Amino acid sequence: MDLAREAIEFEIVAPDDTAARQILRSYIDDVASTYYGRRATPDEIDAALLDDPSDDLAPPRGLFVVVRRRDLVLGCAALRLLPDGVGEVCRVFVAPHARGRGLGASLMGELERLARVHGRSVLRLDTRHDLVEARRLYATLGYDEVPAFNADRYAEHWFAKSLASVPSSPQARDS
Repeated sequence: MDLAREAIEFEIVAPDDTAARQILRSYIDDVASTYYGRRATPDEIDAALLDDPSDDLAPPRGLFVVVRRRDLVLGCAALRLLPDGVGEVCRVFVAPHARGRGLGASLMGELERLARVHGRSVLRLDTRHDLVEARRLYATLGYDEVPAFNADRYAEHWFAKSLASVPSSPQARDS
C-alpha cells in the first residue's frame, strides 16, 4: 500500500474498541521496548495496560482518536478534557511502518482541533527523555517546555501550548 497517496481518516473511538485496543498494545510495546532497551514481553505489555488504563479517555472526560488509511489503523492519540480549559495530550503513537509521513503532526493537529471544539485553551503533555522524536515533534509544533505539572514516574519533560479559544473554522464548530 502506498501510504503517501491515500487519504487518512481520523475517528474517535472508545478506548475499549477493537482498533483502540490493538493500537494501544502496539503503543505500549513500542514505548516499553524503548524504555527497557529490549523487546517488551506480552506479560509486560499486559501489566502496563493494567497499570495505566485508558478508560478515562472516553467522553465526557476524554477522547481517543485513531488515524486510518482504509481499514488499516496507523496510529493514535488521546486527549484528557481537564477543568479550567486544559486538555492533556497522551498516547501519541504512529506505527513504525507508517512513520516519516507526517502522521504524528496530523494527529496533533486533530487533537488541537478537537481541544478547541471542546473549549480547551491550553494543551499540555509529558514525555520521557529517550523519546527524542516525540520531543522534537512537540517543539516543532509550538509546544514549549514548562515546569513539571505532574509526578508521573515516566515523565521527564513537560510541554504546553496555548490555543485560540475560538474554533478556526465552521466545520470545527460542527464536529
